[in-house]
Amino acid sequence: MEEILQVQDLSKTFILSAKQQKLEKTKDKRRVAVNHLNFTAYKGEVFGLLGPNGAGKTTTLRMLATLIRPDSGEALVDGISVVKAPGEVRGKIGFLTSELKLEEFFTPNYLFDFFSDLYGVPSEERNARKKEMFDRFGISQFAEVKVANLSTGMKQKTSLVISMVHNPDIIIFDEPTNGLDVLTAKVVTDFLLDLKSQGKTIIVSTHIFNLIEKICDRVGIIINGSMVECGSLDEVCKGKALEERFFEIYA
Repeated sequence: MEEILQVQDLSKTFILSAKQQKLEKTKDKRRVAVNHLNFTAYKGEVFGLLGPNGAGKTTTLRMLATLIRPDSGEALVDGISVVKAPGEVRGKIGFLTSELKLEEFFTPNYLFDFFSDLYGVPSEERNARKKEMFDRFGISQFAEVKVANLSTGMKQKTSLVISMVHNPDIIIFDEPTNGLDVLTAKVVTDFLLDLKSQGKTIIVSTHIFNLIEKICDRVGIIINGSMVECGSLDEVCKGKALEERFFEIYA
């Protein structure tokens, strides 16, 4: 199998403010979010990063998406360094996070065109892709509605579509179904399965066991910023349900 993502000894530490220390009930001024993390993802697979809230999943994906720099270590996306060539990496990937906030003054139609232009997508290709994606996710009838007036689910679907304007082969999704109603979550899950059938490489973080079981080829369990188990579902589960196996490891 061809390696498409190589995470090598990746680490990130944050300095806590006095307010954060109080909220987290700690006297520590530093929090290690990701601690010498290593894993590999292969071309055409869905790799799941599983862990509880605060495990370091989002920080890891933000480093892979070049939104924040690691303190140490390296990650190569299709052979390109997230540290040395972040601009090239951004052109290779799509990144969706539930924390992505679209500018509420603009419409889905405007935002799709704006981000397509940023990625240099030709207008004919942009228009065809916009029609396909808007129709698929039911956005067409809301295309000229300001984001501020969209439902939570429609905002999430618009964010997903915009993250895919350039039709990337490597897609990074952080908690893609988090906070969604069951119908919207199914639409998103079905889309992930469709991307998988197209041979896209997908990195997805979640704390939802059945999402991992449904779409992932391999899974890495991350706890306190460290990878504690990594492999195929069969290798990780050892004949047990993923949820049962997770709590064995977590205990």
